[in-house]
Amino acid sequence: MKIASFNINNVYKRLPVLLRWLREAQPDVVCLQELKCDQNSFPVAAISGAGYHAVWVGQKTWNGVAILAKGRPPEVTRTALPGDPDDKQSRYLEAAVNGVLIGCIYLPNGNPQPGPKFDYKLAWFERLIKHARALKKAGVPVVLAGDFNVVPTEFDIYERHSYANDALLQPESRMAYARLVKQGWTDALRHLRPDERFFTYWSYLRNRWLRNAGLRLDHFLISTDVAARLTLSGVDRDVRGYEGASDHAPVWIKIRG
Repeated sequence: MKIASFNINNVYKRLPVLLRWLREAQPDVVCLQELKCDQNSFPVAAISGAGYHAVWVGQKTWNGVAILAKGRPPEVTRTALPGDPDDKQSRYLEAAVNGVLIGCIYLPNGNPQPGPKFDYKLAWFERLIKHARALKKAGVPVVLAGDFNVVPTEFDIYERHSYANDALLQPESRMAYARLVKQGWTDALRHLRPDERFFTYWSYLRNRWLRNAGLRLDHFLISTDVAARLTLSGVDRDVRGYEGASDHAPVWIKIRG
């Protein structure tokens, strides 16, 4: 089974890119982030025409997440991250697909920092850590996939970068990600490519795509039983160069069964 994640950065604006990539890459399951459309505006007909069932939680502006799947529709288990009933931002969607529980994540960016947006990021991270711990205890196969908006280490960003004050690189962000992984999750992309510097995001600014001045923001954290079935992983880097592309490239893993 091929499971992918793609911060699409506006599902309507990037729909031709998404449909082209689905046709070329043929993932079985896809987590999408940053839909930037409300619940009634998701392009379900086009997605269905591409051969996928879809579930989604829409929201205008910067948020919105979706899970696409071939075959049977995803069975939704959660439409929000637990822990704060007053949080109305659409950033988490969870569904069972082919015997695997998929959590689609769009973690807050947190900029500017310090400030309320960074505080929200760290609070959201704490809720994710708590929920992930509960998923681990449940003992079911789990894949947490998406845009975590954190660069785990200096190896995950281009050299001589200018992001020192960015929320993506702050010690608190990195420590939260490390605490999450230490619950027993496998960082699937890094696990299979431990010595390779690769990126999943390139800003539109300062010619960063052509300079390969990228960051690794998009991750798969997988439970032990899924890690035992992991065979391949990759970044569809060329998609970032398509006309009208998102500033993220799709990432994916393959697991047996």
